[in-house]
Amino acid sequence: MNNFSENDSSTQILEFKTQHGKLIGVDGGPVEVSWKLRSSVSGLEQIGYRIQASSDPEFKRIVGDTFEQSGSSQFGISCPGPELKSREVRFFRVAVRTQNGWTTWSNPIQVETGLLHQSDFSAKFIGDNSITGEPSPILRKQFLLSHAPKNARIYSTALGIYDIYINGTKVGDSFLNPGWTAYHERLLLETHDVTNLLRVGQNVIAAELSDGWWRGRFGFMNQIENYGTEIALFAQLEITDECDLATTINSDSTWKVSAAEIRQSSIYDGCLIDQNLSQPGWQLPEFDDSTWSYAVEKHHDLSALKPRTAEPVREVARFDLEIEKHHDRSLLRGSQNISGWVELTVRGKKGQKITVRHAEVLEQDGQLHTRALREAKATDAYILAKDGLQTLTPKFTFHGFQHADVVTDAEILKATAVAISSETARRGWLETSDKKLNRLHENVIWSQLDNFVSIPTDCPQRDERLGWTGDAQAFAATSNTLFDTQRFWRSWLIDLALDQHPNGDVGPVVPDLLRLKPENGVPGWNMNGRAGWADAATIVPMSLYEYFGDIKVLQNQLDSMRRWADALDARRKGEKFLPTEFQFGDWCDPDAPGDKPWESKVPADFVANSFFAHTADLLAQVELLVGDAANAKRYRDICSQLKQDIWLEMGEAASNTTAGCSIALEFGIVPDAERVRVAKKLADLVRRDKGMITTGFLATPLILHALSKNGHFSEAYMMLMRQEFRSWLYAIDKGATTIWERWDAIREDGSIHTGEMATEPGSMDEPSMISFNHYAYGAVIDWMYRNVGGIAPQLTAPGFTEVLIAPRPSSAIHFAKCRIETQLGMTSLDWSIGKNGDFEALLELPFGSRANLSLPITDQSEIFSNGEPIGNGQVVSYGTYNLRVTNPQIISI
Repeated sequence: MNNFSENDSSTQILEFKTQHGKLIGVDGGPVEVSWKLRSSVSGLEQIGYRIQASSDPEFKRIVGDTFEQSGSSQFGISCPGPELKSREVRFFRVAVRTQNGWTTWSNPIQVETGLLHQSDFSAKFIGDNSITGEPSPILRKQFLLSHAPKNARIYSTALGIYDIYINGTKVGDSFLNPGWTAYHERLLLETHDVTNLLRVGQNVIAAELSDGWWRGRFGFMNQIENYGTEIALFAQLEITDECDLATTINSDSTWKVSAAEIRQSSIYDGCLIDQNLSQPGWQLPEFDDSTWSYAVEKHHDLSALKPRTAEPVREVARFDLEIEKHHDRSLLRGSQNISGWVELTVRGKKGQKITVRHAEVLEQDGQLHTRALREAKATDAYILAKDGLQTLTPKFTFHGFQHADVVTDAEILKATAVAISSETARRGWLETSDKKLNRLHENVIWSQLDNFVSIPTDCPQRDERLGWTGDAQAFAATSNTLFDTQRFWRSWLIDLALDQHPNGDVGPVVPDLLRLKPENGVPGWNMNGRAGWADAATIVPMSLYEYFGDIKVLQNQLDSMRRWADALDARRKGEKFLPTEFQFGDWCDPDAPGDKPWESKVPADFVANSFFAHTADLLAQVELLVGDAANAKRYRDICSQLKQDIWLEMGEAASNTTAGCSIALEFGIVPDAERVRVAKKLADLVRRDKGMITTGFLATPLILHALSKNGHFSEAYMMLMRQEFRSWLYAIDKGATTIWERWDAIREDGSIHTGEMATEPGSMDEPSMISFNHYAYGAVIDWMYRNVGGIAPQLTAPGFTEVLIAPRPSSAIHFAKCRIETQLGMTSLDWSIGKNGDFEALLELPFGSRANLSLPITDQSEIFSNGEPIGNGQVVSYGTYNLRVTNPQIISI
């Protein structure tokens, strides 16, 4: 097979896959593959591989072959073969060589491209003449098939959001399609295999449309028609029958259009369904549409149609809601704050109305707290058209909620909270001896799920739900540990680059809704290129590289990174520092005025220039990896000089604050000779405050790292384990099931923060800013995996190819179970402090990985691995290790 006689039957290839996941209809770029290995023989390593590409699953027609390649890499490998064409199906397989010889070929995997060129499109965008907020259009096209279909694909998208059906069956199981992107430059075209939905005889394609992000009211400035004034469907159904005859059914002006029961569907405001206006059977071939109007063709630039690159939004969980009846309503009490909707089962009568309003928390008197929704109505309503039992579900909307009120005369039999999220596989698990820490971990899991709905949003409930870049960069590392977010972030970063301003500035939100209609903005609104927000352009790609070994994302985003760094450099106009201007700063510093969260204790100029230095530092590293050596030197020089100047002129004042110390230490602003002093200063401030959190959105993700990397684990644990006001665990005691936007969202007396915001030029015109589902402060989980769980990736060998095993037990935590499903397989560490006081751990490493052991030792410690004495700092490879440390270091708080 590989021109080698020896075979390695002990090694198996597992999970051979491409970067496209489960998607079909993908783009035509290079196919990247990865695989995991398992062997019954210890000590083996991959020393080579061979990848083949074929046009058939039996590999009789080979179109590409790497032949034997040396190396141990198991992910992000480019496949051989010519450039993929539209609609092409290609198969890939891999064989791996170890010291014992070659494995057998892996099971083949299949890649199918979508429509890649404008010349592939024959369909038109179609809709009706409705305006924003009017009933959802429904469309249909009936057609005849004389032979059984052998193969059928539907390529579809919409201006707005849509569902599509064939012969009464919904195509796919996702929601809010095609999702939110930089629509004018990138509108996602979805591909589905619909062969099994078609039949000989009459068939019908049907679809529903809604305003969605395209033209519905969206953004905290209550803008409508952000991308366009008309919604429209694009559908191209391509069928090959058993006689190999091709038929294409296109959306065009021969389709019929009408309206039905969905009278309103708004992401912010909810859905109104009047069943009395439904048209039963409209999705079926037998329906009579003779009274319907003909569809109207619309224009949209076909060059914007791009194949989907990340998984869509799907249902991820269901929770039963407790029904508590009151004289004027039924209160639905939930156990988990989610993004999604309420599904109701009711027994009612024709004409009865059911109204459901959603909220995250309850007031002290048991009423829904709706002030935090601002102008989002978050209300679904139904008017029944028949008597009896029926199930009610809204369409084309979602809500951030834990509880809901239902007002109706109908009998509510069952209520279910349906949770949705962009589909990303779970990757990280962490359990400790402290139940509140475990709940904190779950809260972060849920805030990520709830806010990863098509894009990474700030919150899922109020009239905002925007892709704030500052939140994204702060949380990127944690998100990459908890879930397989590689495709999700790659997709979002494409839009970041597309929406980047001509001068290189990055907006505060992506997609950049705020730049579309500047005339509707607050006077003085110009928040582009702000520190810690725009730096998502460099921080998020580098996080993908560290946690997934994703070198391709660095190549893809290199131009965007350069444009952002150069924009910062140009902004200085030859001066040392960036000009003083409005910055978000260490946003939501808990000591800032409640209505001015940008007025943090750490000076904004220090924050801005420090993040500039950090971006230049990251870009210099990226240039060495995938760019140009001369550019690397230029950005390194910018970084070095800037750090020196920042410390000399701003450092001492900034280091009087916890945020300033944290930023200075983590970004290397502090000279080496000053690190011990500044780190002690930070530790002293934390101890003075008894671990109370005094940092905002930018510094909170950094502070525990700044402490622990400089030897101050006691203070880091003091902050982590604090349960009093202004701490991570305080919210747990207040019943939180997600992460709050403000530390005091619920005050000690049980009252709810009003979330007041100032209204003045340069600030956001918001009457309230309070959310109970914001993931930014959940960034602490990255520190927990590294130091409590004890597993950390290494930038020098990214993608968990090499991990640092460095658990740091404390007097508050006596065991932890940590698992991360890495690119190579499951890496796990299960440690505890035994009855005799020894540190005991079970370490499991997947094939292809290495671990550097940094175990918790004292001067009196001895270390054993599988019963044999070893030294600390030893590097171990694939296998299982029983570790023991006598007289271990236990961090006191």
